[in-house]
Amino acid sequence: MTEASDLTRRDALRLGLAGAAAALAPAGACADAEATGQVVSDRDGAGLPGVLVSNGRDVVATGPNGRWRLPAPSPCVFFVIKPAGYMPPVDPVTGSPRFYYLHSPEGSPAALDLAFAGVAPTGPLPASIDFALKPQTEPDAFEVALFTDPQPETEVEVDFIREDAVEALAGTKAKFGLTAGDLMFDDLSLYDRYNRIIGTIGLPWWNIGGNHDLNFEAPDRTLSRETFKRVFGPSYYAFFYAKTLFLMLDDVDYLGHDPSRPRGAGKYEGRLDATQLEFIKQTLAHTPDDTLIVIVMHIPIVNVIDPEANYDRLTNAAELFALFEGRKHTVSFAGHTHTTEHIYFDASQGWKGEGAHHHHILTAVSGSWWSGPLDHRGVAVADSRDGTPNGYHMLAVDGLTFKTRFVPFKEPNQRQMRLSVESRMHGLDKEILREFRPGQLRASPIAKATLGAARLIANVFDGGPNTEVVMRIGDRPPIVMRRKTAPDPFVEELFARHRAVTKPWVKAEISSHIWTAHLPADLAVGAHRVVVEAKTEYGDLVSGRIALEITG
Repeated sequence: MTEASDLTRRDALRLGLAGAAAALAPAGACADAEATGQVVSDRDGAGLPGVLVSNGRDVVATGPNGRWRLPAPSPCVFFVIKPAGYMPPVDPVTGSPRFYYLHSPEGSPAALDLAFAGVAPTGPLPASIDFALKPQTEPDAFEVALFTDPQPETEVEVDFIREDAVEALAGTKAKFGLTAGDLMFDDLSLYDRYNRIIGTIGLPWWNIGGNHDLNFEAPDRTLSRETFKRVFGPSYYAFFYAKTLFLMLDDVDYLGHDPSRPRGAGKYEGRLDATQLEFIKQTLAHTPDDTLIVIVMHIPIVNVIDPEANYDRLTNAAELFALFEGRKHTVSFAGHTHTTEHIYFDASQGWKGEGAHHHHILTAVSGSWWSGPLDHRGVAVADSRDGTPNGYHMLAVDGLTFKTRFVPFKEPNQRQMRLSVESRMHGLDKEILREFRPGQLRASPIAKATLGAARLIANVFDGGPNTEVVMRIGDRPPIVMRRKTAPDPFVEELFARHRAVTKPWVKAEISSHIWTAHLPADLAVGAHRVVVEAKTEYGDLVSGRIALEITG
């Protein structure tokens, strides 16, 4: 539990919430003991049958009286898989659900010499590990706030999260929120302050860790989440809400400490270990076919910038895909790359479910790792390296169907695209940047003589391979714009102008959601209304406009 919790010691003992977290048992761990307990209603203490409970590998359903029994490897985490229509206790300060019991008799090994506090010894197993759940109404249609990569590196960047994220969710209709990893940027001491800020949003908030939420001193993944588990509980788990199963996975396979890497970090790859795959398999075995399955992970299945890099993709995606054979209703979300992407997998790419599987890489809350000039509030503009503004996504579920919408933090009227004009063919050296004011390079006026080489560029922030984009100039017929994988010229210029306040590794990268069209060479001198309309991945219509000036 976090220090911010207001749960009493008596409540913690009754609900099986130890005051520290434990590492999950590695694959093949020997379990010489068994744990038993009961899942009950917090109203009358009556046992709840058919509720799933896990030790991180095995999944069992409670019997008629709500009792369960599982192998007890040491260490491990026992947790209840929240059933539809019920909710575990929620920390009133941080919004973190408390649905687990942390079993680590010896605590985190002292020999690790962790930089950030790990697991305190929990002692022997109690006679009964009990979880109390509160009944709640869960409509089939609901919304979820999807965050990824808030990733503050300093206290100042925690300020940025407070200023951007909390206000953006004022009055939200979301039932809960979740974050797909990289809550921190290696400094895990910032968890407490960050969690208190997220708690002011007023929603239950579920979390998984990313590659920057690791204990770098660990030799491998087995002990790499000690601080995360102390604060949040298990590093992977699941819960039901209405007709939806959320699989919250940890696909960061830590390969060990490497003193040569920045901050003493280590190497990692995208991988789900055998224990976690077995947990997914057993959870799905208890999940009806008429269930929407939402998979949340940190490292994406694949991405457009580094499609072959093992640290940027799920290296054993085929093993995950095999578990969904015959499933019709699935979607997955990831973060990590600080880009926004929509990717689809079908049978030709190894997907075993029916139809295509939609994988969505979410926009990072921190955008370009909080890079860029400060806005009028003193907050970094933080446009992402693919040109997407920093922000988050809202997932709307209605029974077995879903769609998302992008919510930028700083864009006027929450606009969904940025339009720019490319008419000057030159690089972005210092002399050019001094000669032109910011934005002037990518806007009109355009000399009529150069119209033949001029293009309109639309960055449709949440666009993908199924997005259709057209350009309308005045009353002229629409012009179909073509999707192109290329850097966004807006962020190319932004980063070039502001190197002093841009993180050293940040540069404009290819974007999967750029559309271009040549401007008609016969446009008359004067001002023209240009409207770009896009039909998104979910069939929603979004638009943007500019005033295009042509000079003689």
